[in-house]
Amino acid sequence: MNRKRLAVLVPTSVALALIVGCGNNEETTSSPSPAASGSASGTKEASAEAAKPTKITIMAGLNSAEVPTDKIEKLIEEKTNTELEIQWVPATIYNDKVNAAFATDALPMVFTGDLNKFSEAIVDGQFWEIGPYLSEYENLSHLSQSVIDVMKVDGKLYSLYSERPFARQGLTYRKDWADKLGLSAPTNLDEFYEMLNQFKNNDPDGNGKNDTIGLTDRSDLIFGAFKTVASWHGTPNYWGEKDGKLLPEFMFPEYMETMKFFQKLHREGLINQDFPVTSKEDQRALFINGTAGAYVGSLQDAAGLKTEVTKSNPNAVLDVQNRIEGPKGPGVWELTQGGGTVYLFPKSAIKSEEQLKEVLGFYDRLMSPELANLLQWGVEGEHYTVVDGLAKAVDDKKLLDREVSPYRTSIAVGGDISIPERLREKVEDPLAQKANELILDNVNFMISDPTAPLESKTFVEMGPRLQQSINDATYQFILGEIDEAGFQKAVDKWLADGGQKIIDEYTAAQAASQ
Repeated sequence: MNRKRLAVLVPTSVALALIVGCGNNEETTSSPSPAASGSASGTKEASAEAAKPTKITIMAGLNSAEVPTDKIEKLIEEKTNTELEIQWVPATIYNDKVNAAFATDALPMVFTGDLNKFSEAIVDGQFWEIGPYLSEYENLSHLSQSVIDVMKVDGKLYSLYSERPFARQGLTYRKDWADKLGLSAPTNLDEFYEMLNQFKNNDPDGNGKNDTIGLTDRSDLIFGAFKTVASWHGTPNYWGEKDGKLLPEFMFPEYMETMKFFQKLHREGLINQDFPVTSKEDQRALFINGTAGAYVGSLQDAAGLKTEVTKSNPNAVLDVQNRIEGPKGPGVWELTQGGGTVYLFPKSAIKSEEQLKEVLGFYDRLMSPELANLLQWGVEGEHYTVVDGLAKAVDDKKLLDREVSPYRTSIAVGGDISIPERLREKVEDPLAQKANELILDNVNFMISDPTAPLESKTFVEMGPRLQQSINDATYQFILGEIDEAGFQKAVDKWLADGGQKIIDEYTAAQAASQ
């Protein structure tokens, strides 16, 4: 497991609302237990055994104030022939509860846990390895291999997951400004630069003043604009391969080209001059108050930005774009921890391989379109309606929190990508709907991190500290405080201080895995 970015994985609502697709109402049933052959009485006993529900105990985090009703739970039990015992634990004390249960050997059959925290116990053989079994299950076999690779511990898989968006990044911009200036949505880096240039210099808001800029950014080289624009330039995602070695992204020429691009934006005033010390709140404020016309970050931010912008300017129009091509075509970096909730299976509670397969079979059935819709949306007619083949949730949020949301965030497996037949969300706002479509489209050209499934002891011990010196040098280059030679000095120091050892460990780990 790559501990550099797979830290605490907490339950999240799998909010990737995509466009097309609808649920399959095909009945989901559990496979009968093997029948005992023999006499008539034996047949009756076999039938009784086949009908006996499988008992599964689960510890689930609860993010709402009240324990949910058992409406959804009863339906799940009925459709999977199980007897569920779900222990709902408030999220604020969930980790303490898990720690206490682990210490007293009282863990349930399934619980959501932190892979880092339990890595030693996993290696020690206290949890079931599930990787070899996934191919036996029609639905579990569709889980993302890239996410599975990240979640492996010493090359083996011990957990299931629920999905969150893999690649959310893109451009949100003022379409009304672009229309006034005769600009279309940018499709390449040159057009993106031209949009920022005209937003700065050609009075896009029509107030006769030179008071606008192109891009608003913040002091975050990952979730701000820099890493996404680096993807457009073709920069590897954290690490890339060159001449048989794995090297960090900042040792590739595309990273240098990205720094030069931002240096140009800064020198020409097309970006907020203090972005290296700007908070996300202030970054958003520059877009909301009409100072900046472009925002590069999560496409899921677009709807919220629109709400705020139109409060003060009802005539403002926003749009989103994702396919901005560089020398290598379109690209967007993949969030390497694409799993949300992570489920572990302790051997102290699951006593046999047969029991494990029953539990995995239960989660496999939860990924069927019918049950996936039930967990995500609830009961049709009560919690949602189907409009244009999409799920439209009822307006009663308290009802959803009370009966549906906890199951969605703490029980569901997979998500919109691994369960394409699941109902997608009906979004009334066309901008939010388009943003969700682009998030789905991003999956087609994601740039993966080749070190995601690999281990480097030195990176775990020193990586973040060493990376800070590179971050500082990146900002210094953009601000014109150092040149290419100065940046290379920072890279050389990174190598001497432990970076070369990280390179060697990752390269060796990759070779061993092939």
